[in-house]
Amino acid sequence: MGPVPTGQRPTRPFTPLDFQLVLLRRMADHNPGPVEDARRELGVSPADMREANKRWQAMVRSPRSRPALSRYRSVLGEPESRTPRRIGDLDCEAWRWPVPLWPRLRFEVLTTAAGGAVWNEWLVRAPGAEPPALRTVEDLTPWSCTVDEAARAFAPASPLEGTAPNRRGLSFTAPDASGVPREVVAEFTWGLLQRAAVGRPGGPSGTTPHPVRR
Repeated sequence: MGPVPTGQRPTRPFTPLDFQLVLLRRMADHNPGPVEDARRELGVSPADMREANKRWQAMVRSPRSRPALSRYRSVLGEPESRTPRRIGDLDCEAWRWPVPLWPRLRFEVLTTAAGGAVWNEWLVRAPGAEPPALRTVEDLTPWSCTVDEAARAFAPASPLEGTAPNRRGLSFTAPDASGVPREVVAEFTWGLLQRAAVGRPGGPSGTTPHPVRR
């Protein structure tokens, strides 16, 4: 390999650690507290997190960007598992990778069996990991559950349009610790709960909510 031309820096490989910083950067918009704790745990600076996100966005938006599935594979390596799945009339495959920051979760990419187009990317519970006990609004603390776990625990839940890519919302009714029904709006990033806003007891949808604290 020849010398790097003057004024140019060698391109540093994008690593699984960098990818975790991308996940955290998106979560920081909604819930900076847990993100700051995680950043310190990983031993990186705010500048490191911004730089990782900047490089990821450049890769995604580049005219020469590789397909999404190839991009994940190049960054995260071979998936831990590849599982055929049928959703409605669609045959697809779930690719899953471990994420060290969340050892009880996996990063899952759903891809169509024909052509390999990616149509969903989020965090899910790892196979064999015990799901959280979700019974009341007090259980809905940041990072406590995934979007599908909340939807099952408090069915029926209505999906809400996300405010940005990789964000989702759910609206449902859940009891508080004293058994009083509350209207809840839960917000998720990359499929992981970031915050839950809870209305006043017996209040209708649209009642000014307050967040459930960690």
